[in-house]
Amino acid sequence: MQTPSQLHQRLHNHRFIVANNTQGLSGSGTVFHYLVEGDAISSTYQGGRIRLGTQVGRVTGPDTIELLFQCLTLDGELLSGWSRGTVGLDAVGVTTLSFVWGWLSGATGGGESSYVELIESVERSENKSEKFSGIAV
Repeated sequence: MQTPSQLHQRLHNHRFIVANNTQGLSGSGTVFHYLVEGDAISSTYQGGRIRLGTQVGRVTGPDTIELLFQCLTLDGELLSGWSRGTVGLDAVGVTTLSFVWGWLSGATGGGESSYVELIESVERSENKSEKFSGIAV
């Protein structure tokens, strides 16, 4: 189990990409950016079918969170829902998020989804310019 400060360190100002979300709208092009202040969580997300999305929520336990989310799709749909999630680590120490979620407005149903932290590295090439690459482990 993680302490709230560990959860803060794992989420605050970190970005995540979709690992599995067969029943939802976010996909391989969607990036989530989380901020944590005390037990309050917020995030923005976009990419793929999502034009713009936001989340607000709270820490509910040492490794659990709950969120309300809303988004505007590229097709002009306005959707909202809820989720309950667990913050974990994979075998190599990369932060993971696993959610159970459901729609509140704009759609029906729900499902399960999982996400992995987007690890960004900066490499210096021989000509001293910076090269950015995103790696999902």
